[in-house]
Amino acid sequence: MKLLIVTVVDQFEKEVLRLFKESSIESYSGSDIEGYKNGSSFMMNASWFPSEKSGADSLLFFSFTEDKKIDIFFSLVAQFNEKLETNNPIHAVVVPIERSI
Repeated sequence: MKLLIVTVVDQFEKEVLRLFKESSIESYSGSDIEGYKNGSSFMMNASWFPSEKSGADSLLFFSFTEDKKIDIFFSLVAQFNEKLETNNPIHAVVVPIERSI
């Protein structure tokens, strides 16, 4: 069993939920988060209030699941990201679990 962590901008929530379903990942948790990127100095200076930084509405999902389901999920995410026309791909990482109870 491993821990799958996924972050995505909120516009792709339905797609991530569909990918979980297609991967047979039935149990997961999610939370609203704000995502940040370091903006270029030009963009920071062009802002009306350059000292204020705002994040993008994003989501974080995580699931304790099996390797074979994660492999399917990663394959589907790679296919999704290849077709993406924005600079906001789905990000996913896997963390091994040493012990669980």
